[in-house]
Amino acid sequence: MLKLYDLLENILLDIENNIKNNINAFALSKKYNFSESHLRRIFSFVFNQSVASYIRSRILTATLNDILETDNDIVDIAIKYGFEYEQSYIRTFKREFGITPGHLRKTRQIIQIKPPLHLFDERRLDNGILFGPDFVMVPRFHVIGKRHHLSFKDLPTEPLLTKQFWENERKQIKETVNPHACINLSCNLNLEEGHFDYVPSLQVKNLKDIPPGLSGETFDTSMCVRFRYIGQHHYYEINSDVVSMMYNAVSNFAQDKNAKYVLIHEKSNFVKIDERLYDGTYCQMEYYTPVCEK
Repeated sequence: MLKLYDLLENILLDIENNIKNNINAFALSKKYNFSESHLRRIFSFVFNQSVASYIRSRILTATLNDILETDNDIVDIAIKYGFEYEQSYIRTFKREFGITPGHLRKTRQIIQIKPPLHLFDERRLDNGILFGPDFVMVPRFHVIGKRHHLSFKDLPTEPLLTKQFWENERKQIKETVNPHACINLSCNLNLEEGHFDYVPSLQVKNLKDIPPGLSGETFDTSMCVRFRYIGQHHYYEINSDVVSMMYNAVSNFAQDKNAKYVLIHEKSNFVKIDERLYDGTYCQMEYYTPVCEK
């Protein structure tokens, strides 16, 4: 079986190389010897869009050169790119770009297109890929979990502490917002002395009922940068290499002189792992850290 990065890279290349050859999810799944539903699930899981809509967008984008640089009839362009009828091409084109092919040819207006997806080698791991950064607004929320005081050299122990919490302490927590999602909160960061508090936890409605031995924490409303890790393994196999890569990506983002945002180091950050997203083959982990404009 191809590793996740290689599989996705090949699929993206196949789409670009076969835009005029009626490429579709069925043809791709047949080539890589798995079900069409499995391909659709992988693509949607990783890229947050369906493979069908992505292929359609790339085909429609490819037709733009024919519309703008040739005098070919619209019906011939439609057939060339796999549309059975001229009208179905025109309707699909207008949904994508907000304008008909004929009107675009006449007005020559600027339109927004969906560029090809790319994977980057520097975000490649043995069994996974890191995506981001994205910018999101995270509303205020509360968690209850097991607090650990760690130094930066203890980062490789985080996955083990998370596993211990998930198998033991989480069972004591009531009134959870999402019992399937583990929130690993890092707070009270001291960059000079190199230590912080690490709290594997569950989100709760309020902090009125904190079990003995556990701690209640609040993450305030914050604009955050988000990185997303997709791994070809179970959550329990998330290891120190994955954690280190994610923190290195955040560090590189923070040190980029051209970036418009800076990290707010004194605020908490967190990792979110939702067990419902594991489909038996792939898992997902999201990292959020607050930022502000420079």
